Amino acid sequence: MRHTALTLCLLAAVSLLTGCEALGIETATQIAAKKEAEGKAIGSACRHAVRSIESCFSNYPRAGKAAVFAGWREMDQYMRENSVVGMPSEPESGAAPAAADGAKPGAESQKS
Repeated sequence: MRHTALTLCLLAAVSLLTGCEALGIETATQIAAKKEAEGKAIGSACRHAVRSIESCFSNYPRAGKAAVFAGWREMDQYMRENSVVGMPSEPESGAAPAAADGAKPGAESQKS
């Protein structure tokens, strides 16, 4: 009787532990691998957007610096080997939308 109860408890524990992946519970190694991959993606995106590694670090302070640098370096090497031209991102200043519309700066003050 005691052997059967122990076996049932063991089977219940095994079935609960195997269900963790189905529930979406991540282990510490999975979380670390995910953060590493996200950091590399951020770094490579920064390099492709022609941003310096320093600005990438300051724009994404929560990303691991080692992973960001590794991604930036890998993308830099890839771009040099394949003659890929970087794609600068749009400026984030407030004056950029007016210039993009074709309006000259100060043109609104001349209309009134």
